Amino acid sequence: MADLLGGRRGAVDATLPPVAFALGWLLGGESLWAGVGAALAVGVVVAGVRLRRGDRPRSVLIGLLAVCVAALIAALTGRAENFFLIQLLSNAASALVWAVSIVVRWPLLGVLVGAALGQRARWRRDPALLRGYGRGSWVWTATYLVRLAVFVPFYLSGQVLALVVARVALTWPLVAAALAVSWVVVRRSLPAGHPGLRHPVVGGPETRPDEPAGKGPRRA
Repeated sequence: MADLLGGRRGAVDATLPPVAFALGWLLGGESLWAGVGAALAVGVVVAGVRLRRGDRPRSVLIGLLAVCVAALIAALTGRAENFFLIQLLSNAASALVWAVSIVVRWPLLGVLVGAALGQRARWRRDPALLRGYGRGSWVWTATYLVRLAVFVPFYLSGQVLALVVARVALTWPLVAAALAVSWVVVRRSLPAGHPGLRHPVVGGPETRPDEPAGKGPRRA
């Protein structure tokens, strides 16, 4: 999961442009253009470093595009706090997507871990894993809600520096906490004797939501 989310290095890369924006804005006498210029310059440097270390070009370009769009929104509106508007919207969207994934019984935690383990959708045919991943996904949903609860008041009051501090504090530390807590939640949701995440127990009356009871695949 940490690798899929970019790890500490990915978190640092994501926070550098906002930090540069705030520093440029502050040192330039609250000049919006100084902040925008600093963010774009650092964004380009970060993109170049990521390309040199072998990151996927598509991922690098998406990251750089996000910085450019954030800078454009701030420049067009003339409000420094709008540099963080995309982040607010993305956190709101992420919370909604994670919550909906649980409701429709495709919890994103299971999707991500299943993909990492090469299981495709086999984990969904294990009722215990499906339940565990659903509970663990609520932990990740909560992380986005926590960010919104912190960011929105700062955004509405135009506190640029507070937004930057919150951005740094609630990136990798919060992700690390979510990794640890969701792991504990999933493990405690599994019954005694369950072989673990790598070995879904396929079979039984709840093998597939779209399959009649008693006609699931044989136990692996």
